[in-house]
Amino acid sequence: MTEILHRSGFLGTNANFAADITLTLSILAAVIFTVGAIMARQGRYGLHRWLQTGGALLNLVLVLWMMILPFRDFVVRDFGNPIRPPSFYWVSTFHALLGLTALIFGSFVVLRGNNLMIKPFKFNNYKPYMRLAYFLYMAATLLGIWVYLTWFVLISNPPLFQ
Repeated sequence: MTEILHRSGFLGTNANFAADITLTLSILAAVIFTVGAIMARQGRYGLHRWLQTGGALLNLVLVLWMMILPFRDFVVRDFGNPIRPPSFYWVSTFHALLGLTALIFGSFVVLRGNNLMIKPFKFNNYKPYMRLAYFLYMAATLLGIWVYLTWFVLISNPPLFQ
């Protein structure tokens, strides 16, 4: 599996297959969230819940499987002794902070939406919470695209696992 993930990507950039898959699946999660939001507006709440839960789970898997290690190995470990352009570090760090916020808050909303939240954290007025979670996820996705462009388009020799 590692061999497949580390081969050349399919989007025509300097990225490897893992980075291209991560970007593609992140955009798919954003599309799922958007379709879910449309379903809520149409009053199709059951389908909305399934889509939002599926999108959040896909995002969680991507973060845990494909994003944490590259951030640790190529951003955190270089802290204080940067070997890449400054934009590489601040875009990546801002994305990580916003993405973590979206992940935690979105997971909270998904747990509540599936009636899995403990009583003190339950709420009844979903709309503002769902809208904020959607905004955070979309902002993190856009920043993720910027990270991809920074890492694999603007840098000629990108950081890749070998």
